[in-house]
Amino acid sequence: MLWRALTVVLCALATLPALARPLGFDDARHLLNRTGFAANTPEIREFAQLTREAAVARLLGWTDRPPATAAPDWTQAPYEPPQRPALMSDAERKEYQRRLVSEGRDLKMWWMAEMLTTITPLTEKMVLFWHNHFTSSLRKVRMPQLMYRQHMTLRRHALGNFRELLQAMARDPAMLIYLDGAASRKGQPNENFARELMELFTLGEGRYSEQDVKEAARAFTGWSIDRDTGEFLFRPALHDDGVKTVLGISGPHDGNAVLGILLARPETAEFIVAKLWREFVSTEPDVAEVRRIAGVFRSSAYDIRAALRELLTADAFYAPRYRGNLVKSPVDLVVGTLRQFRMAVADPLPYVLTVGRLGQDLFAPPNVKGWPGGEAWINATTLLSRRQFLENVFRGSESEPAMQRVVMAGNARGGPMSDLQFDDVAWFRQFDGSQGDDWQRVVFATRPVTVVPGRNLAALRLAVQDAAYQLK
Repeated sequence: MLWRALTVVLCALATLPALARPLGFDDARHLLNRTGFAANTPEIREFAQLTREAAVARLLGWTDRPPATAAPDWTQAPYEPPQRPALMSDAERKEYQRRLVSEGRDLKMWWMAEMLTTITPLTEKMVLFWHNHFTSSLRKVRMPQLMYRQHMTLRRHALGNFRELLQAMARDPAMLIYLDGAASRKGQPNENFARELMELFTLGEGRYSEQDVKEAARAFTGWSIDRDTGEFLFRPALHDDGVKTVLGISGPHDGNAVLGILLARPETAEFIVAKLWREFVSTEPDVAEVRRIAGVFRSSAYDIRAALRELLTADAFYAPRYRGNLVKSPVDLVVGTLRQFRMAVADPLPYVLTVGRLGQDLFAPPNVKGWPGGEAWINATTLLSRRQFLENVFRGSESEPAMQRVVMAGNARGGPMSDLQFDDVAWFRQFDGSQGDDWQRVVFATRPVTVVPGRNLAALRLAVQDAAYQLK
């Protein structure tokens, strides 16, 4: 009788719509690994009891929190206008360069520390996503305080409203420097921002003309920076207030009007959703699904949470063909490994340097297109460095219950490396057999699809060296 009753219950659950059923272990693991930096067993078990909608609602509800890591003191200091090295003595120039390098390193360490310790990893994933969308770089901006302000703008809007985010980034001082908008003026409009606005920030390549770029560039003339405060400043005397025609719409457009024209185009919503699809689902977007989700995105007035909610509850997101098909970014690999194996990090600098060596230098994407991602993360050099990182993480004697070792990475400050501790006994204790096949489900810690044989540290070291560990 008990077996018959259990069968009835299981059959009833199987006939429930996917949205109404509990996620189960594997789907919960997939959701948490894609929206975070790697999940742990207790977290997966908790989410496994939730429906898709409840799980996604919980993730999206956790994101309105400020960083827990204190920012460097200089980020709150009074703004100092940029200095001109040509007017400095050799000693002053060297000290100025040293300070810029030091502050840039501080900024990277601060963000790395936050990613390693955050209780809302989806926030960091989305800040990183927008950092790679609205690209700026310390190498050109050369003002860490402005890059910090831009970062905080991205963080403030990361799961808010795309319209507001786009408007904020069009006025962002670091962006105005990076894309040469600060000096754009009537009669001499700079086209860099207008071009990237259309190609990389809204419409996508091939959905505008060269004339559209030229006309939009005129609309943004006079958008500048107050040298004394580092804040956005509109200079009316430098603005071209003549009639412009952008995407077939004519008028005395200013920058705000051009942003409105771009946001009114359905291609903008589709372009953003396609990028979200590449980030969370697969490198090849499903055109029909992208259009469907983009429709929800537009009807919500560009609510980023609405787009993510639709994406992360869709059947396609959980489809078997999309498991283990994304290459982990350097941040995914390094931060995910350290978080997953519960390694306390005293000094984040070695890991800042590691992700940079693997091709993802924080606050310094390679160009205006950002990091290409996908298979571009893997080449002969970076694959070797990835494996060396994993070897160093798990270096030590299998008989040692808590291993201490030095992570091999160059230290720009010349000081000692951070010691890592991996308590393998405590880590394996989470697979105590109380959940039946828990050990077989150690897959969540190492591979996105297959099962890991064995139950010891040696097997774990072999598992993370497997090529599948590079995927998510």
